[in-house]
Amino acid sequence: MSEQQPQLDLSEKGRKNGQAISLDRRLFMQFLAFGDCPDTGPLMTALTQAGIEGALFVDINDAQGIGLLVLAEDAELFVGPLRTLLNGGAFGALTPKPEYTMFGRTYTIGYESDLEETLFTRPRTKVANPDLQWAVWYPLRRVKSFETLPEEEQRKVLGEHGGIGMAFGRAGYATDIRLACQGLDKNDNDFVVGLLGKELYPLSACVQAMRKTKQTSCYLESLGPFFIGKKIWNSDS
Repeated sequence: MSEQQPQLDLSEKGRKNGQAISLDRRLFMQFLAFGDCPDTGPLMTALTQAGIEGALFVDINDAQGIGLLVLAEDAELFVGPLRTLLNGGAFGALTPKPEYTMFGRTYTIGYESDLEETLFTRPRTKVANPDLQWAVWYPLRRVKSFETLPEEEQRKVLGEHGGIGMAFGRAGYATDIRLACQGLDKNDNDFVVGLLGKELYPLSACVQAMRKTKQTSCYLESLGPFFIGKKIWNSDS
């Protein structure tokens, strides 16, 4: 008789009142950039009519550039309704910038006490917040040796990096959306990061401060490219 193999549990994990909790759902997000868009009005109309959940940004580095962030729990949306929308009408006339394409999923670290809040409510609230108009979106890839570090060393490295982000958040300068993209990114990136804020400069200052951390200086293989933009539309999520 063959041994029964243990079943894989792919759900997101957390802890509440000392007990392990899990939720086998997560939110997918895709960021796309386009050029040759002198008029953003038709794009906002098309997104509203299609019922797309997300946000539209104008590119600070391209007077005819835009960035589109789309949210969905069901990945089928990205190869179905969204694909149809992007291949016709106002979006069909634009020039894609595939170097800025990012796709990831919300995730938990294992200590979160409210998984619905962590995986869905919080990221959606940040995207829809009218005060968080400025955004910097970028992918990052760690050196593979990071995964071989002892768990305690990994926590120290990540804690230093995360401490800077929390300081900027407490001061009201910046907040972030972090997505895992292992196996979902054509360039083998590990994470997608969105820095959001009321003003642009603090987002730049946050990135600058993180340059000095051990994670950035020793354990990052690549960072970027960076899309910098201002939000001009978001759905009523």
